[in-house]
Amino acid sequence: MVGHSSRKLGANSPARLLAFLDAALYETASPWQGATEKCQGPCISASNCSQPCAQHFRGEIGFTCHQDKWQKSTETCTSLSVETLFKDFNTAARLSLAASSIPVHILDFRAPEPVESVAQGIRRHCPIDYACILDVVKSSEATSGNIAFIVELLRNISTDLSDNVTQEKMKTYSEVANHILDTAAISNWAFIPDKSTSSDLLQSVNLFARQLHVHNDSENLVDELFIQAKGLRINHNTPEKKFSFSTSMNGTTEGLLGMIEIPRQELWKLPPNASQAISIAFPTLGAILKEVHLQNMSLPRPVNGLVLSVILPEGLKQVLFTFEKINKSRNARAQCVGWHSRKRRWDENACETTLEITNKVKCLCNYTNMVMSFSILMSPRSIDNKVLDYITCIGLSISIFSLILCLIIEAVVWSRVVVTEISYMRHVCIVNIAVSLLIANVWFIINSNFHKKAQGSNWCVALTFFSHFFYLSLFFWMFFKALLIIYGILVVFRRMMKSRMMAIGFAIGYGCPLVIAGTTVAVTVPEKGYMRPDACWLNWDNTKALLAFAIPALVIVAVNLVVVLVVAVNTQRPSIGSSKSQDLAIIMRISKNVAILTPLLGLTWGFGVATLVEGTSLIFHIIFALLNAFQGFFILLFGTIMDHKIRDALRMRMSSLKGRSRAAENASLSPTNGSKLMNR
Repeated sequence: MVGHSSRKLGANSPARLLAFLDAALYETASPWQGATEKCQGPCISASNCSQPCAQHFRGEIGFTCHQDKWQKSTETCTSLSVETLFKDFNTAARLSLAASSIPVHILDFRAPEPVESVAQGIRRHCPIDYACILDVVKSSEATSGNIAFIVELLRNISTDLSDNVTQEKMKTYSEVANHILDTAAISNWAFIPDKSTSSDLLQSVNLFARQLHVHNDSENLVDELFIQAKGLRINHNTPEKKFSFSTSMNGTTEGLLGMIEIPRQELWKLPPNASQAISIAFPTLGAILKEVHLQNMSLPRPVNGLVLSVILPEGLKQVLFTFEKINKSRNARAQCVGWHSRKRRWDENACETTLEITNKVKCLCNYTNMVMSFSILMSPRSIDNKVLDYITCIGLSISIFSLILCLIIEAVVWSRVVVTEISYMRHVCIVNIAVSLLIANVWFIINSNFHKKAQGSNWCVALTFFSHFFYLSLFFWMFFKALLIIYGILVVFRRMMKSRMMAIGFAIGYGCPLVIAGTTVAVTVPEKGYMRPDACWLNWDNTKALLAFAIPALVIVAVNLVVVLVVAVNTQRPSIGSSKSQDLAIIMRISKNVAILTPLLGLTWGFGVATLVEGTSLIFHIIFALLNAFQGFFILLFGTIMDHKIRDALRMRMSSLKGRSRAAENASLSPTNGSKLMNR
C-alpha cells in the first residue's frame, strides 16, 4: 500500500502527501492491535462479550462462546468517517496558499466549515467525477466496519447523487465498490452485524447504474477486477443482443464466463425510439452473499457462477443467461435463481433451467424491478432426476395401497389368527409397523409438496419431527418383534400377562422413538442445525442430526439379524418339547418374517446413508428410491401374504362369506318366500 501511494506522490501535491502519511499510519494499525484477543473470564455456552478496537479505529469486536472457546462473531472497527473523507482537501487548500508566498499571518487557519454528509462533501469538492473520495477509501483497510461504512457511502451516493450519472462517475463508483469486493475482504463480510449489507451493496450498484446514460451502440463502462459493466443501445428493430463477460476468480488466469441475451421477441416490445440496456458482472459477490448468510442458513447452497445484473427498459420481462460453473463436477447440480431485493434472498421461482451440461447452465429468467440480479446455486447432494421422481411417485402409491390392504387383511382375519399371546403380539407388531410406515409415507408426501413453502418455519420443524418419529417407530416395532422371538425361544418372560406385553410393546415401539426424536429437536434446533437447508428432513452437514435416525435404525438391523441367528441355532436343539410346538411354529414364522424384512429395511437405509456421500453415483440414489418407495409392498408381501396361517384364515373367511351369500340367495328363492310374496 505504501509503495502504491508513493508512486502517486508529487512535489506539488500536499494533499497526496497528507494522504500518504495517513495511509502509512493506518497501514501499521490493525483493528486487532491493542485489543485483547480473547475475552477474560469463564467461557459459558452462548455467552457474549466485546473488546475495543485498536488505536485509530472506532467500534468494538464481539465474541461468542462456542464449544468452550471464545470466537469472533461481530466487528464494527472503522477508520473511515465523513470527516476523514474530506479533511485532506481543506488542509491541502491551506498548504496550497502557503506555497504561494503569502505571509503566514494573513492565512486564515480557522476550522473549515464542517461537512455534514457525503453528498454535501462531494458536491463541494468533486461534483464532476466523485474522485475526491477515492484515495481515502482505497487506502483504508477492508475491516468489517470499513466495509459497512463504504456500503452506506455507496447507498447514499445512489440515492442523493444519481440525478446525472456519467461514465466518469460510474467508474469512480465502481472503483470504490471494487475495493470491498476484493477476494481478500470476503471473510470480513461475515462479521458485519447487519447481515443485509451485501444485499444493500447489490441494490445500490443496480440503482446507480440505472441512472447512467449510454451514448454509443456498445460500451465497456467498467472494467475492474471484481466488477464489470457494459452498456448497449437498443430498439425494437435491434437484432438479438448479447453481453459477454469473462472475469478471473481467486487470482487465476482463466476467466469465468457469463453471457446475457435479450431475446428478439422481447426487443419487439420496445418503442421505435432508442433505449438502453446495462449489465453488470460480479465474480465474488456470490461468495459474499453466501458468507454473510452462512450463520442463519438462509443461503444453504453456494453460488456456482457469476452474479449478473441487468437494467432493462420498461416492457422487457424475460432474459436468457448462460453461466459457466465454478464447480464442474457431475453431481454439482445447478438451480437458476434471481435475487429478490425486497426479500433479500434468492428466489427460485424467478428462473427456470433450459439447459444444463457439465460446465455450464442456461437459464430463462423473469426480470422485474425487485429481481434484477441472477446466478446459479449449487446443491452437490441434491440429485434432480425425473427417473427418481417417477420411481418415488409410483412406489409410494403402491406402498400406501399395500399398507392399507395389509391393515384390511389383518382386520378380516384377526379373530382367527390371534390364538396365543405370542401370535396376538405378533399381529399387534404387524399392524403398528404398517401404521407407522403409512403415516410416515403420508408425511413424506406432505413434505414433498410443501417443504419449499414451509422451509425455515415451525411447519418444517413439525414435518421433520413427525417423519423422524414414525420412521423410527417402524424400526422399533421390528425390534420388538425380535424381543418376541427371544421371549418364545429363551422363555424369559414366560408367564407375562398380555396387558404387560402390550405396555412394553408400545413403550418400545413409540416411547423410544419419541425420546430420540424429542431429544434431537431440543439439542439441534437452538443451534439452527435440526433441518436440512434444502428440505424438511434431518440435517447432515452441520450437526449430523441424521445420525439420530441412522444409528438406531442400523443398530436394530444388526440386533435383529443376531436374533435370527440365535433362533436358527436354538431350533435345532431337541430340548424343545411337543407342548411348545404351536408357539414354536409361531416363532418360526416371526423369525422368517424378521429374517426377510430386516435385511430389506437395513439395505434400504444403508443405501440412504450412502447417498449422503459427496460424489455418490446416481445408481445409489435410484436403488434407495426403489427400496424406500416399495417398503409397504414388502411388508404386505413378506409380513402378511406369505404367512400361510393368514392365507388359511383369509380363505376360511372368504368361504364363510360365500356360504352366507348362497344361504341368503337360497332362502330368497324358496317356495315359502315365494308364496309370501304372492300373498302380498
